[in-house]
Amino acid sequence: MQSTPGFLATLIAPGSRAAPGYGRRTPRDRVVDVVVVLLGFLLSLFTLGGTSHLGWFDLGLASTGPPPRFGPLPVWLELGFALAGALALLLRRRWPVALMLVMIVVSTAIPSVGGSAGIALFSVAVHRRPAVSLSLGAVAVASGLVQFWLYPVLKAPNAYPIAVALTGLACLAIVAWGIVVRTRRQLMASLTERAVRAETEQQLRVEQGQRQERERIAREMHDALGHRLSLLSVHAGALEFRPDMPADELSRAAGVIRTSARDCVEDLREIVGVLRSHDVLDGPRRGIAELDELVTESQEAGMVLNLTVHVQLADVPDVIGRHAYRIVQEGLTNARKHAPHQPVRLTVSGGPGDGLTVELVNRLEPGAGGPGSRVGLIGLTERAALAGGRIEYGSTAEGDFRLAAWLPWTLR
Repeated sequence: MQSTPGFLATLIAPGSRAAPGYGRRTPRDRVVDVVVVLLGFLLSLFTLGGTSHLGWFDLGLASTGPPPRFGPLPVWLELGFALAGALALLLRRRWPVALMLVMIVVSTAIPSVGGSAGIALFSVAVHRRPAVSLSLGAVAVASGLVQFWLYPVLKAPNAYPIAVALTGLACLAIVAWGIVVRTRRQLMASLTERAVRAETEQQLRVEQGQRQERERIAREMHDALGHRLSLLSVHAGALEFRPDMPADELSRAAGVIRTSARDCVEDLREIVGVLRSHDVLDGPRRGIAELDELVTESQEAGMVLNLTVHVQLADVPDVIGRHAYRIVQEGLTNARKHAPHQPVRLTVSGGPGDGLTVELVNRLEPGAGGPGSRVGLIGLTERAALAGGRIEYGSTAEGDFRLAAWLPWTLR
């Protein structure tokens, strides 16, 4: 049995947080409150005829049923309790159990409160555990035993057990309906919470992928800038300490300085806005010129890879070449993960002024590798955007998966 402190806690505890109207009431809650009060008052009016002979509210029960054991109640008393019971339903969200217990006690002596008591029982079933609502439903049926003894409804044989049985069925139906509403609200609240949590987690994964990709780009740019700035320092130092060098050497040194400075400006343009981590710097990054090695590694791993190249890979600028290499590497990794038994078509094309285009196409393989979180593709999109390019990926009408990237290749 429930201890006394636990019972009191259940009695005075507020309604379920998942139920509408908990906390600040919305305009919808106010409309529902008005409807509930009117409904409770109307339901209470239908019970007046059996106790007070209230004229046009009398449904014939007074003329066919025996008189109450203690005489009919005054009309003003029944109407007052009916209105008070209906208005008390405004408290059904805040203290559903306490309200129902009061309704049970009052309705035993004042049947006109019975309509509001039914609505209060429904509120208990919505706001409380099924064990609590079923227990209060049983108490309500027990109070009906006393009420139908005080206020007999009909003179027919077996009228008393029939009235009690109908009351029990009505209470059971009300509780069952409330439990269904409660379960549906909890399910909707759970689904909403899960959807919000999944969206938040996905956003965090996206941000993490973008941050990691930016940090990787920052490390690569550090390597490239360090190399070019060292060239600038060496040739500038030579010009400083040998101002009398031959004209051809002077022209060659100036050309190296000009080329290195231009490349540094291009690298700095890409690195603007990229967050830099404090991790240990990686070694030199590979570029598109080492594509043959990447293809060979993939083929040795068992992948069927058809490579088509329409450009001199050695002529591709270092910055664009590193981005292209990373895109091909990620595309082959995804193909190996999600379609390990399907051949891959890799095409590299483009030229100065037209840009560099990389395209990977493989047949979709249902059920292999799972859907994945696509964080890698999100990182590639971030990388291409920072380089001034773009990436497209997705399923084609032929049932293939296509990853295509375009990177700018400016004229020298």
